[in-house]
Amino acid sequence: MIDYEIRKGDRMKVLLGLSGGVDSAVAAYILKKQGHEVVCAFMRNWDAFANNDILGNPTIQNDICPQEQDYLDAKAVADKLGLELLRVDFIEEYWNDVFTTFLDEYKRGRTPNPDILCNKYIKFDAFYRYAKKLGFTWIATGHYARVAHEQEGSVLLRGKDDNKDQTYFLCQIPKDALAHTLFPIGDLEKTQVRRIADEIALPVAKKKDSTGICFIGERNFRAFLQNYLPSKDGVIIDIHTLKQVGTHIGVLYYTIGQRKGLGIGGNMGPWFVVGKDVEKNILYVANQDDQKWLYSDRCLVTGVNWLKAARPDGDFACTAKFRYRQKDHPVTIRFLDEDRVMVYYPQKDASVTCGQEAVFYLDEVCLGGGVIDDVYLEEESLNEKIKRYAKQ
Repeated sequence: MIDYEIRKGDRMKVLLGLSGGVDSAVAAYILKKQGHEVVCAFMRNWDAFANNDILGNPTIQNDICPQEQDYLDAKAVADKLGLELLRVDFIEEYWNDVFTTFLDEYKRGRTPNPDILCNKYIKFDAFYRYAKKLGFTWIATGHYARVAHEQEGSVLLRGKDDNKDQTYFLCQIPKDALAHTLFPIGDLEKTQVRRIADEIALPVAKKKDSTGICFIGERNFRAFLQNYLPSKDGVIIDIHTLKQVGTHIGVLYYTIGQRKGLGIGGNMGPWFVVGKDVEKNILYVANQDDQKWLYSDRCLVTGVNWLKAARPDGDFACTAKFRYRQKDHPVTIRFLDEDRVMVYYPQKDASVTCGQEAVFYLDEVCLGGGVIDDVYLEEESLNEKIKRYAKQ
């Protein structure tokens, strides 16, 4: 058993987001073990029936919806630990700030990250304001990340478990919220979290980790999108031959670099999505021998949330992730204005995708991140380059 001691005078009043999963449950246990004044809160952010979440929803006919089961699990954990559990709804905030933005990005042919949006607008905005209103000084979650609260500002650090580090999803946390946030399991590996839950007989010790869309859950994603974005058949064009090789149900449903689910026959594959023409509803693909169309050497990142105290002047060398679980890539960034950054990676990278997040690091420190707005190769927008080539 890992022992958690608390220094004299460190007792804090904390509102912890208890999701019904094992990570937040162990986070609650650690905070209580450390002697803090802990209250738990379960967030309900999605109403399947009110939000027309029908197609692609495998649990729509269940007697108990997954969110209600999560609440029951959270209640069982809170009871086991002797902690109070509050219940709060952010359904309207989730729809207005997270899901509407999510859909708007897809309409533009981009691929947004709902987990980052959820952290930005719900867990570390709506929930943080809710906690302050109730008189709590701190909030806590079960994320695999660490935070160092220093005199010159709070610093977001990678979680100790490299395989579970979630700083990528936390890059848009407002600075004020970060300064009042605790990540109790950030110094643990997942195996340790499971072991603690088992040793103290938490009701969720064996519960599987949640997957799917943040606060929505597992969905047949293409069918799920059809609830909100009508399908529209179009052609799939081989960028090498400029000949049609298949049909699709709408360019909005596909992402750059996608390999599966294209439905292209023949023996020329595998095929990869390399570009989109949203206005003409054309999907461009390349086969395995023509993957050059996936590679770019720089990208424009907007809406940058810079977590360090000061933005760097001029060129700044660091590393970046353009997708979760991707290895760090050495990059040079240059701020163009308050929240726009040009990111250079002359060694080139594949499938850097508009709408996804570029997250910047300096060793263990997460510097922040922003949305990939455009991707370039040799000074030209890669998608525009593909469309121009297709017109020849």
